[in-house]
Parts: sequence; structure tokens; C-alpha cells
Amino acid sequence: MSEKSTPAQRQARGPRVQAAVLAAARQELAESGFAALTVDNVARRAGVHKTTVYRRWKDRETLVTDALTEHLADRIPIPDTGAFESDLRALARAMVRSVSSIDEQGVTAALYSDAGRLPEIAAVRQGLFADRFRRATPLVTRAVERGELPEGTDPALLLKSLIAPVYLRLLVLSEPLDDALAEHAADLTLAAARAGLFRPA
Repeated sequence: MSEKSTPAQRQARGPRVQAAVLAAARQELAESGFAALTVDNVARRAGVHKTTVYRRWKDRETLVTDALTEHLADRIPIPDTGAFESDLRALARAMVRSVSSIDEQGVTAALYSDAGRLPEIAAVRQGLFADRFRRATPLVTRAVERGELPEGTDPALLLKSLIAPVYLRLLVLSEPLDDALAEHAADLTLAAARAGLFRPA
């Protein structure tokens, strides 16, 4: 008869189980797409029972959102170099490297190819970008406090400008992504920000 785990053992397993489930959700999304993703398959891949998944996430949308937001937070950290220009360039390069990586391409394809026929995927994407804008807000706030950007600069508008050229090339033009694109996106966004174009009308 096996011994029951202690509270300390269960607590130690918690983060490992959560990490395994989130990784399994990303793998399922990349391989099968959002339409075919089920909590049962995620649980099976993670090696846990589905009730373990449901204790932490109420449905597959919240599971996928958490899996992607955590992943992007690790892959695209918000820099703090002491200057807005270098922060922006570092962020642009990290974003380009992340979305152009092989393992990321499957996730990106699933998020956008399913969009036309699955309305719930829009909520996942909105949650994902809202989290990115929230995390990046201090980058803009610090720049305003240092006098590098005009008062009232909207972080979300600024980030949308930075992201737009990357996703245009990735999803519309199907052209390769590289550091030159990151620098171009940063240059455009920097010039517009300094000109006060990201202050709400």
C-alpha cells in the first residue's frame, strides 16, 4: 500500500503540475489547433487527471490564455535598460525572435487560422494582447517620467504600432522576419511616440 503524500509534497508538486499542463496545452494547440484542443487531451499529455486541470482552469479558453500569456512573458520579457529607445529596440527584437521561432509558428497559425470559425478564439487573443499591453505599460511610464516621451502617451497605442509591421509580414505577406524588421518597427514607433502621435485625441 502506497503512502499518502504529505501537504508539503503536494505543495511542491503544484508548480510542476501546473507547468506540465500549460506546456501540454501549448503543444496541443500547435499540433492540433484550437478547434481540436480538449481538456482530456491536455491532461493525457501532461500525465494528470482532467479533474486536476479543471480545479485550476474553468474551461479550455482560460487554460489556453494562461498557457500563452505565461509563455510570452518568458519569451518576450519587458526590458529595462534605462533608456526608452534601447528598451523599445530590445522589445522589438525579442518579439520578432519569438514569433518567428519554429515552435511558435504552430501556435500562431492555430490562433489565426481558427479565428474565422471559432468566435471564442477572439477572447483568447484579446486576453493575450491585453496582458502584453499591461506588462509593457511600465516601459512607457518610465519613459514619460524621464522626459523621453510626451505626457499622456498611451502604452497600448504605442505597442500596437510596434506590433503591426511584424504581424503584417507574418500573417499577410508571409515574408521572413529578421532583426532589420525589428529595427524598422522600432524606428517608426519611436518617431511617432516622440512626435506625440500616441496621445489619445
